[in-house]
Amino acid sequence: MSTNSLRSEITELYQRYDNGQVTASEAGTEEYATLDAFLDALETGDIRAAERQGDEWAANEWVKRGILLNFGLREIRSHTYGDVTYHDVLPLRETGDLPGRGTRNTPDGTVVRRGSYVGSDAILMSPAFVNVGAYVGDGTLVDSCDTVGSCAQIGANVKLGANTLIGGVLEPVENAPVVVEDDVSLGAGCRVTSGFVVGEGCVVGENTLLTPRIPVYDLVDEEIRYGRLPPERRAFTRFVESGVGEHDLFEGGAYKPAVVATDIETTTLEGTEREAALRE
Repeated sequence: MSTNSLRSEITELYQRYDNGQVTASEAGTEEYATLDAFLDALETGDIRAAERQGDEWAANEWVKRGILLNFGLREIRSHTYGDVTYHDVLPLRETGDLPGRGTRNTPDGTVVRRGSYVGSDAILMSPAFVNVGAYVGDGTLVDSCDTVGSCAQIGANVKLGANTLIGGVLEPVENAPVVVEDDVSLGAGCRVTSGFVVGEGCVVGENTLLTPRIPVYDLVDEEIRYGRLPPERRAFTRFVESGVGEHDLFEGGAYKPAVVATDIETTTLEGTEREAALRE
């Protein structure tokens, strides 16, 4: 089925569902065939929950509606994963195609849900979880205890450090999900949520929280940004003075988290120079 045909069928089916003309108990062979073809297209990368349009990322609203349809029109069923029986509307993704593309998923807890894309030469370390609608690019490492949320878009040659959380944005359908562009390295324990975009080539220090509600102090362009880390930045968490000021409940004023972004090449050079000085 072509992408245009699939889009038309999903759009028509969603209208019927939204108008109460079809429910999970009423869905039949034709509806399930459309839903299965939709999930297959997500897994092959033929469709994505978000795409880059110029310098911005935009959600494909019809794709996100297709994911919602799979929740709304499917009954909860029992499924088996190893020795575990679980109950969900979606089974896990078949992973037999991964070895032929050089991708490996380690045992004992690597969970890849139906409707997610995993590229070639990628590594999924257990325990890790990749949700429906997520896109994991070629050569990317999803390390132990990582979560890649629904519709999150992870680029090629990305390193997600252990215990990293990439949030999911399924609703509202018009909102773009979390995006981590190519060649990014996220340190262990990072959190990226609420549609934040991490620009290409960034290196982010461990335990950094990236969310549109926390300011990014970009020292390269000397701007305060929200919701995006520009490409080729080294970023880390710092605390800045809060507008709350002093209060009877605490002394010395209040502070709030912020992210500081510096030029990645300059920072790396300074670090090398400091190392050389110490060795002398």
